[in-house]
Amino acid sequence: MQEKLVIFDSNSILHRTFHALPPLTTRKGERTEAIYGFFLLFFKIIREINPKFLCACFDFPAKTFRHKEFKAYKITRPPTPNELKEQIKKTKEALKVFKIPYFEKEGYEADDIITTIAIKTKGIPKIVVSGDQDLFQIVNQETKIYFLQRGIKNTSFIDEKKVAEKFGGLLPNQIPDFKALCGDPSDNIPGVKGIGEKTAIELIKKFGSLEGIYQNLDKIQPKLKELLIKEKESALFSKMLIKTKEDVPIDFDLKDCQFEKYQKEEVKEFFEMLEFKSLIKRLEELGKESKNENLKLW
Repeated sequence: MQEKLVIFDSNSILHRTFHALPPLTTRKGERTEAIYGFFLLFFKIIREINPKFLCACFDFPAKTFRHKEFKAYKITRPPTPNELKEQIKKTKEALKVFKIPYFEKEGYEADDIITTIAIKTKGIPKIVVSGDQDLFQIVNQETKIYFLQRGIKNTSFIDEKKVAEKFGGLLPNQIPDFKALCGDPSDNIPGVKGIGEKTAIELIKKFGSLEGIYQNLDKIQPKLKELLIKEKESALFSKMLIKTKEDVPIDFDLKDCQFEKYQKEEVKEFFEMLEFKSLIKRLEELGKESKNENLKLW
């Protein structure tokens, strides 16, 4: 059996569960639906994938280096509701009880930390649980995305083949080049005005990368060449914003991520406090279930 590492893109998951599930409230009036959804997914992952290692990554609750470089970065996104902020804090507490390490770093997003961990664990098969397509850029033979397409029940595994199908035959590591040309409205990334997805794909397939395109401007038709020259600064700047960092300074040791270090009674008490009766039942079944050996990812 392969020793797999599962990495939770926690903010992405919690935002998804917060909006997908109806409000849940404890008798004390504490909102819990995002936490409940997170651990519903957590137990599903354990059952389906049976990982040896687990960790979680969070966005640091402050501006990142991208915001400093580009004031309008993600400006179109609404602020995180207070009800969700509290549930993010409580999820971190739950992970501590489960003895699962989580990582966050001032100035960086969870995507950057996930990318850094993926590089630090070369040779280990990895599954990143996320609803964020920005992470498709790190997909390779070792790293796949357990992608939340809609809510938390509609999921799919994203590998290199799926990325190529979605992005017109491009490689995962070419996604930053693609978005640098055609932009990304969800993050307010400008790209190059006048270049759409089809043209971006054609250019990248022909010249390999954004840098390759600018090294071969003389081979591009005049009107398109003029656009690229005019928007060169925007294109290169957009790629810098989109490409995830590979060297976030975190203290990571794979041994700390080994699952099953937790005390079942401690987790049960925490779930009782949150009134998660159905999750307590799933906790009791953990380890007793037959492992799903049919899910072949590699």
